[in-house]
Amino acid sequence: MSVHFTRRSLIRGLTTATAVATLATGLAACGGDSDAATTTGAASGGVTIGQVSNGAARPTTLKVSEVKSISAELPAAVRRSGRLTIGIGALPSGFPPLAYVGSDQKTLTGAEPDFGRLVAAVLGLKPETRNFTWENLFVGIDSGKVDVAFSNVTDTEERKKKYEFASYRQDNLAFVVPKKSTWNFAGDYENLAGKTVSVSSGTNQEKLLLEWKAKLAKEGKKLTVKYFQDSNSVYLALSSGKIDAYLGPNPGIAYHNRQVANTPNATRTAGTYSGAGAKLQGLIAATSKKDSGLAKPIADAIDHLIENGQYAQWLKAYNLSNEAVAKSEVNPPGLPLDNS
Repeated sequence: MSVHFTRRSLIRGLTTATAVATLATGLAACGGDSDAATTTGAASGGVTIGQVSNGAARPTTLKVSEVKSISAELPAAVRRSGRLTIGIGALPSGFPPLAYVGSDQKTLTGAEPDFGRLVAAVLGLKPETRNFTWENLFVGIDSGKVDVAFSNVTDTEERKKKYEFASYRQDNLAFVVPKKSTWNFAGDYENLAGKTVSVSSGTNQEKLLLEWKAKLAKEGKKLTVKYFQDSNSVYLALSSGKIDAYLGPNPGIAYHNRQVANTPNATRTAGTYSGAGAKLQGLIAATSKKDSGLAKPIADAIDHLIENGQYAQWLKAYNLSNEAVAKSEVNPPGLPLDNS
């Protein structure tokens, strides 16, 4: 999946209240990128995830300490600096639950910066987060302002020309339906026959949905695709029955489900699908400059978090357990060049 599209769709997936809150908090940091690094969490001992997260996660302190055998793998310059500069591409308004300015109006919070802090603790480094616009995030990596990006970046073969990766989460799309709906996708496009589904224009999920529509048409079956200008319109159409489902990035949908869980407009996930299509499971990965020497120690740090349970606790806190990976891979097969 194109991560630019993923990020844009996540922003579109905000509820009204969240959109207002994130816009207000994001305004203080607008203007290209925020060079002021935010330092949160300790290099060892414990990392609190879900701080000031505005309900996206329950604040939880996880015990995480430096693993000397892993930190010894770090490039000498990074080890000497004592810090890990983490890039996030969340300006101007963020994309809950992954990255956004918290309810205290200043802290960069969300699943992505929290995971970067956990990895930094295993490496024995002080985490410093820098918030950028999406485009400037990669400029930050290229220029050395950023050691590694934790920002919903999909591993692609095109990006491997400039960057190296350590995977840590599946890249999934999801169908969201009213909670009372009995329909499920079940990974089979045939189940879309006769349905009306909304999707965001210009996204990878639109490409997939239109491919399914064309397949169904050849079989004499109909899939109606509808477009709306913003997420509020999408969810209004969903609650009123004008559409049967919406296809978008899984994290944003998981966040929405949690936000409306106890309301008359409660929703649920009716199935997920790889952002890289049927033949390849898309992967989200920590992204650093090619040949920086960071991918291997970061992957080992992620594996340590997986083996010791903190990884599962982090995913559960943000309602993203269905995007878990069994292990971190260095430069795994990514979205092919013909679809990057």
